[in-house]
Amino acid sequence: MTMLAPLEVGICCADLDTLAAFYTGVLGFTAVGTIEVPAEKAVGTGLCDAGYRVTRLQTPYGERIKLLQPATPPAESAPAARILDRRNTVYLTFIIDDLHGMVDRLRGAGVEPLTGPEPVEVRPGTVLAFVRDPEGNVLEFVQYADVRAYRPDL
Repeated sequence: MTMLAPLEVGICCADLDTLAAFYTGVLGFTAVGTIEVPAEKAVGTGLCDAGYRVTRLQTPYGERIKLLQPATPPAESAPAARILDRRNTVYLTFIIDDLHGMVDRLRGAGVEPLTGPEPVEVRPGTVLAFVRDPEGNVLEFVQYADVRAYRPDL
């Protein structure tokens, strides 16, 4: 496979506007655009039986998150007690330079870390915090003392 653009991730949501406000206002994503997809196209893609609305958000590196809100509200699912308690669990990882500052910003937005009051050092020089966005999706924020040792390709 030859990738032609950075990875994009789609996230099904019940309240696209609230979730988009979180990703742009709290995490600093840039809104790229919103489109409405009619039911006949939604069925053909296998995404849903009704139409849906999708908003594309982009990071400074060019990765995108697509927030998709079906016209028929998606089924509720209660989050597992622990992130890896349920199969098919997916989370987004953000490698950042100021984990404590991000945790403070998240708390200011009413988001409490799943990892407790302080970021967790999982190995020397690697600290992280897990949170849930307003719809319960898991987000991981990681800070490396030496990001090039982890990702020499950067």
